[in-house]
Amino acid sequence: MKKGRITGFSVFAWVVLALFSIWTVFPFFWGAITSFKSPGEQYTTTFLPLVQFRPSTYAWQVVLGQAEGERTRQGLRNSVLISSLSSLLVLLLGSLAGYALTRFRFHRWKNKDIASWILSNRMFPPIAVAIPFFLIMRTLRLLDTLPAVIMAHTVYNLPLAIWLMMDFFRELPEEVEEAALIDGCSSFQAFFRIALPLSLPGIVAVYILCFIFSWNEFLFVVTLSYRKTMTMPVIIAGTLTVRGLDFWKVSALSILAITPPVVLAALTSRFLIRGLTLGAIKE
Repeated sequence: MKKGRITGFSVFAWVVLALFSIWTVFPFFWGAITSFKSPGEQYTTTFLPLVQFRPSTYAWQVVLGQAEGERTRQGLRNSVLISSLSSLLVLLLGSLAGYALTRFRFHRWKNKDIASWILSNRMFPPIAVAIPFFLIMRTLRLLDTLPAVIMAHTVYNLPLAIWLMMDFFRELPEEVEEAALIDGCSSFQAFFRIALPLSLPGIVAVYILCFIFSWNEFLFVVTLSYRKTMTMPVIIAGTLTVRGLDFWKVSALSILAITPPVVLAALTSRFLIRGLTLGAIKE
């Protein structure tokens, strides 16, 4: 009887997981199918190529062609540069701040108060600082440049990185670093040679999360750029015209936009899972 209940629950769990997987994957499948439809078939509910409709590469020819191909390649290049560099900068600053708040004790302000203040900067909506960022970058003459968007994404993702790195460093035994200090290492050497290598899964997890957040960010790019530093989310939003939304073009651009972060997450999935579950099980 107990075995029957377990079997029934397992079947129910598999059914729920299968339905959830279909619900999650179907938009990507629909986008991929729509990208191979002609403009006249974009509203048809057909799913099977060569059976229900004739595949067409018209959308990809438009997106990657001479007219819009350079704009698409520039958007991909800007997205990769901004996401990669801002995530590296966030990782460097977040690791240093998280390690300092975990291993050192501040007297004028308590560590807990500093960490809470840092987290509070991530709670307000980005639109609250969009205009101040615009005015600062205009004063510095950095509008429509990569450094402006990189700095904005760094500031926006830094609080989350600091809190995650604090948790990762808190799980590391302090005795290992104390042994390194006894052997003659300085605090910086113990950080770079001991703490960082031991927290590699957490570092990869933080980098992937910051990369995804930066890749999908829309508001700061729209505010701080207008031509040279447009990223893929802005280019996709720009497909809306007075005639309406061309779903065949949006589908092709969306497939291009989601491919880099998906590939990066797949290549680093082992470290990502270990990093996100670090400290989840207490002995």
